[in-house]
Amino acid sequence: MVNNNNMKQRENTTMKNIESLNMNIEISTLNGTKIEWTDETWNPVVGCFQISSGCKNCYAKTMHRRHVGNHKQPKYIKPFEEVMTWESELQKPYQWKKVKRVFVCSMSDLFNKDVPTEFIHKVFDVMNNTPHYYQILTKRSERLKELAPELNWTPNIWAGVTVENGDHLNRIDDLRTVPASIRFISFEPLIGELGDVNLKGIHWAIAGGESGTSFKSLRPVNGAWVVSLKNQCAKEGVAFFFKQWGRKEFNPDPNDPSIPRVSKEMSDAEKKLEKSKPKGGNQVDGVPYREFPKFPKFQLKMPDALCA
Repeated sequence: MVNNNNMKQRENTTMKNIESLNMNIEISTLNGTKIEWTDETWNPVVGCFQISSGCKNCYAKTMHRRHVGNHKQPKYIKPFEEVMTWESELQKPYQWKKVKRVFVCSMSDLFNKDVPTEFIHKVFDVMNNTPHYYQILTKRSERLKELAPELNWTPNIWAGVTVENGDHLNRIDDLRTVPASIRFISFEPLIGELGDVNLKGIHWAIAGGESGTSFKSLRPVNGAWVVSLKNQCAKEGVAFFFKQWGRKEFNPDPNDPSIPRVSKEMSDAEKKLEKSKPKGGNQVDGVPYREFPKFPKFQLKMPDALCA
């Protein structure tokens, strides 16, 4: 049974987190991506290869293959498994006129072994000299830990690792060694039980079920795993962002109002609105958890030429 007082308290906590985020910096509200926890994606590296079970239904691989052969998407001309760096992409953040939250290498992994260390330094140079907030997410936590001491972690660079089940909690230990202002974990796709998670030194947790078009290949998220993680985050004061259940079949609450429901009777506008909802809905015990960490202060002006 849902405790309404707890629901209201948690909703107020969420709003406070969002308000504290907005007090620190004016963020662009025009998203260039459908990923709810960021504003823009930036891909100076494309291509990757599987290293753990969470990679099985990789959305980046699906999107990459969709772009192959499209002359308007020259970055994706090579097979997905061939990692490529793009010097031309390094200029893009200088061209954004508004401050954004930027997901770095959404179509790859910056710390993939095939990305030259020299190029990683170039990416960091761009991040050090632009005012955006960069969200780096990796499954290669060992290389992240190895290179972290030689990189310049200005306050606008966040470091994160993906943990899809309890088999990869060691990645969090590697993350804890990184001197980033915000350390976060993506428990997405959450495909296995986590158990007790050591959240010491962690500021933000994102969670979500696996999604995709091939229902038979998807691994359903268990509601108990999500509730356990949510409670652990609340206990440790870690901001919790639940993205989606992945499929309505995975949502323990069939009456969740956030589940997309499209019918023939709807207008095109209504259908579009429904389809924009999180896949499978996103409420946990009747509450949407969309918390963000408090943004660290980082004041760096855009070059005047770009602000004109």
